[in-house]
Amino acid sequence: MAVRHQLVRCPPSRVWAVLADPTLYGEWVVGPSASTPLDTSWPAPGSRLRYTIRLGPWSAEGTTTVRHQETGKELELEASFKSLGTARIFLQLRPWGEETLVVCDEHPLRGLGGSLHNSVSETALQLRHRGMLARLARLAEQQPGEVLRA
Repeated sequence: MAVRHQLVRCPPSRVWAVLADPTLYGEWVVGPSASTPLDTSWPAPGSRLRYTIRLGPWSAEGTTTVRHQETGKELELEASFKSLGTARIFLQLRPWGEETLVVCDEHPLRGLGGSLHNSVSETALQLRHRGMLARLARLAEQQPGEVLRA
């Protein structure tokens, strides 16, 4: 199970504002190049978004569903990508003085990804999380109202 953390130099409310904006999903999650809300209630449990992954001329779409959320504190997602199956992604925001400790816990849940999960795929998840949490921090640390698209 890949667990990683990042200290973000802003309060949890600013980090949550990024997580609660479904159009920013493709900006902080490593892999997707774009995201589109499928429901207007994101990040309410059961709400979904569609994301696109591009690799050269190839592209494919997946969906992410909110399975649990506690506003400002926790967001638990299930990301589904065609035949690879699904993954559980749990983000927890912990106040750390005036900053935020973000803890990310991800593991394969269903399908081929779970069947083939091993130390190599675990290492790949750790590398993905390093980039993902750095992107999340960059977006959240910008001044309110200045969330920029990459």
